[in-house]
Amino acid sequence: MTISGSSHNPALSIVVPCLNEQASLPKFIDRMVGACEAAADGSYEIIFVNDGSTDTTWSWICAMALTRPGVVGIDLARNHGHQLAVTAGLAEARGQRVLIIDADLQDPPEVLGEMMKTMDQGFDVVYGRRRRRQAETRFKQGTAHSFYRLLAMVSDVEIPSNTGDFRLVSRAIVDRLNAMPEHDRFLRGMVAWLGGRQCEVLYDREPRHAGETGYTLKKMVRLALAGITGFSTAPLRLAALATLIGIGIGAALAVYIIGAVMTGRVVPGWASLAIIMVFFSTAQLACLAVISLYVGRIFLQAKQRPLFVIDQIVRSQASLALAPPKMRVTTTEERRVAIG
Repeated sequence: MTISGSSHNPALSIVVPCLNEQASLPKFIDRMVGACEAAADGSYEIIFVNDGSTDTTWSWICAMALTRPGVVGIDLARNHGHQLAVTAGLAEARGQRVLIIDADLQDPPEVLGEMMKTMDQGFDVVYGRRRRRQAETRFKQGTAHSFYRLLAMVSDVEIPSNTGDFRLVSRAIVDRLNAMPEHDRFLRGMVAWLGGRQCEVLYDREPRHAGETGYTLKKMVRLALAGITGFSTAPLRLAALATLIGIGIGAALAVYIIGAVMTGRVVPGWASLAIIMVFFSTAQLACLAVISLYVGRIFLQAKQRPLFVIDQIVRSQASLALAPPKMRVTTTEERRVAIG
């Protein structure tokens, strides 16, 4: 099956979140355009989302939007984080299929061709599964492996392991994602929750082309917590279980103490008392910590703030039929709020 796009809706959209990627973008766009030309017959758009970069990333994106057909630049009002930057791109994407890919070239753009062919077989989602992860530390690989094992154990939805957000999704899946209003987003889990026919494509993850990763340890921990609390109530169930165990131990201790008083036996020393106090106070704090994570999610969701705020959109609006072979370009600059 061949997917073709109209003059208003291209066959393919590429969503590229960017945070301080000025060194990688020139190489990335050359490889990405080559992959798009081969896979989408020229009917595509590349949407770069600037997520509060402090270098010249936005200036470069603007220059590309003004000189290259099909390039769209979105400038967020501040740094919203990777997941919301992708969400902003998905909200603007018009393609019948949408590829999510980072600009650091760790995920090879050339895999697009295989993904497109796989989706031609009737799949709704084609996600990239990492066969090898080059130039990643043992700590990062180990923590990632542990996270996916934990997620598989507690999640109410089967989320593919050793995957990121590098995936090709159909228009129907994009529309459903855009309709989901949750604030703390874990996109790979949300896509898995939506169901449909999903398939993997294996690939080797390459080292970063340039620069440093924007995913710090703090951000990875936040993403992991969003994934666990967003797709599982297991932590709450564990907190409830710990509470029940604590009540049982407390009841047993109460019976023991009453029995000791009635038989005239007195427990000497303060060590046992201190241990009991530490045990119960720690259990209570642990339960409160788990509950606070869920209450925090409810609090953010209840405020119903926009998921993100867009400062500028620079889009190439040209007609090949009216102005061949050169592209006539205009820009649109608008301040808008994307309501989740």
